[in-house]
Amino acid sequence: MGVVTKRSSMTYFSDPRDHYSHRVRIVLAEKGVSVDLVDVNPSNIPADLSEVNPYNSLPTLVDRELTLFETRVMMEYLDERFPHPPLLPVYPVARAESRQFIYRIENDWCPLVNKLMSGSKDAATAAKDLKESLTTIAPIFADKPFFMSDEFSLVDCCLAPILWRLNYMGVKLPRTRQTMPLFDYMERIFARESFQESLTELERDMGLEQP
Repeated sequence: MGVVTKRSSMTYFSDPRDHYSHRVRIVLAEKGVSVDLVDVNPSNIPADLSEVNPYNSLPTLVDRELTLFETRVMMEYLDERFPHPPLLPVYPVARAESRQFIYRIENDWCPLVNKLMSGSKDAATAAKDLKESLTTIAPIFADKPFFMSDEFSLVDCCLAPILWRLNYMGVKLPRTRQTMPLFDYMERIFARESFQESLTELERDMGLEQP
């Protein structure tokens, strides 16, 4: 994987199929950060992770004496520690808007994805709700090359892992005039070098049927 280049002071414990883990791997790849990537089965947490994370949760980022458990904190920390390329806007209003977009993704779509990835009994309803929500919002992707922005940002890092998993989760978007801007966006994001470098082997298999 592209983000793993040499022995590093930074270690990232990552679930190789989880969309939360994936978003941070995109940031690491976008920044060109050298990191020791440790793929972890969430049902078999290793002792070295338990020693640094009292919650035994994934993902976990360890940078020297610092241990981070929450993905939004990880992404913003990496963006500040490795400022080029910047993944949040410079101006306070635009930064706040980006954070609010991330909040909406996590509030509106991530719970549906979690149900679908876990095989919840509510999966059929979750698939319907996610399909309808994405179809409704699809036209906004015609306005700018990235999610409500002219520049690739942390918002895209949160959204791309969800979109990559759509077919795997059984969410089939209709290919219509309304949804074409979203399909074009997906094509741009999935072709991005950092996105390709961020993928684990399990995630590559998830995306085999992508449009």
